[in-house]
Amino acid sequence: MNWVHRRICASAGWRERVEAEILPWVLKGVELGSDVLEVGPGPGLTTDALHKRVDRLTCVEVDGRLADALAKRLAGTNVTVLHEDATAMPLPDRCFDSAVCFTMLHHVLSVELQDKLLKEVARVLKPGAVFAGIDSRLSLYFRMLHVFDTMVVVDPKTFPARLEKAGFCDAKIDLADRAFRFRAKRAT
Repeated sequence: MNWVHRRICASAGWRERVEAEILPWVLKGVELGSDVLEVGPGPGLTTDALHKRVDRLTCVEVDGRLADALAKRLAGTNVTVLHEDATAMPLPDRCFDSAVCFTMLHHVLSVELQDKLLKEVARVLKPGAVFAGIDSRLSLYFRMLHVFDTMVVVDPKTFPARLEKAGFCDAKIDLADRAFRFRAKRAT
């Protein structure tokens, strides 16, 4: 992420939006279970709110500085932070009750790597487990925020087919003004 984007994603305003809008919308009606995977927590504002809702939360973060800072900040809690690439997670098959990711898929370097990440998430989920998340829709603001930053936009129209190809079923997309949420179940 570029400097501006990092500042926004670690801000009090973003924390408020995560807690008041994003998590309630993404997780409405979702049964997370007790053992949850969060992919790409970044600075961990979503993690702060999420770990209070579950027994165990495992976070996979590719950025070493962010992973280390999050691990230190949440040491002694129910959160385990792994500094790993989510396209090749060193986690056992079928071990999580659910998985989530919040506004991070567009930071994955290519559509092919996004698809690899989706397959990895499917691999580590128990059959029937839910994968839920949110990502941004293309807009001028979104494009400006990502100057000198990775931005591989996820098309909400084609995303259900990509999820199904990765090993999910019952994919559902809901559109909002500048974002979309998704839900899918790991196929049995």
